[in-house]
Amino acid sequence: MKTAIIYISHHGTTEKVANFLAEKSKQDVEVISLKKVKNPDLSTYDRIILGGSIHAGGIQKRMKKFVEANLQTLLQKEFGLFICCMDPHKEKQELEFEQAFPNELKEAAKAKGIMGGEFCFERMNFLEKIIVKKVAGVSESVSRIDWDAVTRFLNEMER
Repeated sequence: MKTAIIYISHHGTTEKVANFLAEKSKQDVEVISLKKVKNPDLSTYDRIILGGSIHAGGIQKRMKKFVEANLQTLLQKEFGLFICCMDPHKEKQELEFEQAFPNELKEAAKAKGIMGGEFCFERMNFLEKIIVKKVAGVSESVSRIDWDAVTRFLNEMER
């Protein structure tokens, strides 16, 4: 089964998760960044995994636009959805996931995942660092990727 992992990543965390999924998958996988390929052709894939990160409470606009433009095609495929986010509250993470993708897509997804996240200070600009320090109370890089959640997501997709 040919799989596309299509993601958008601002500081590299979602890219890290996408590459991990590709490495551990037993399928033929292509990893596609929406920063590099604006509108990948979905027709050659049997399975699609979409992933994005949450910034200021929402997923990137490029992922939202991609999903809107390809909704009907996605619904005809086997697919999974995931987000990377740093909010420590489970209820808030679930709300961010709910707001990231359209209802009909979430309802039809084979797997859904909330993968944790990272604050990568070395990749942030000055303003982003100030905001993270003020809002999250963090002043250096920290990783809270939930690798167990990533593995569960992959197992669900490959079941």
